Amino acid sequence: MLTNLIKPTICAALFVIPTFASADDAADQLVQEALPVMHYTCASIAEEANGDEEFVVAVVGKMTALSLYNRQINIEDHAPSDEEKAQLRETFIAALSEGCAADKNALLGGVVDNAVKSTLGL
Repeated sequence: MLTNLIKPTICAALFVIPTFASADDAADQLVQEALPVMHYTCASIAEEANGDEEFVVAVVGKMTALSLYNRQINIEDHAPSDEEKAQLRETFIAALSEGCAADKNALLGGVVDNAVKSTLGL
């Protein structure tokens, strides 16, 4: 199950968004990176990952980066300290786990987006 693969390290992507030359370039790059993985459901990524946590982290990271970019979110505005970032990670992991537990056939991109939204109180 995806829930078993989610560790605190998975949420590093919640806080790492690359800097790009322009908004159009940034959007294009994020979409190009996320598009090939947007078909995953909670169940299908767990099946394909077959215990490979790094694979899950990479996929969730791409989806998270796109969600944050689409919402024009700067994590530093929500969590300036390391302690606050650690709390956001825990909250994000819980929201992601709950979303997948509620519907293992849900598209992972939607679960990630909802987890970002609920974690940041949007």
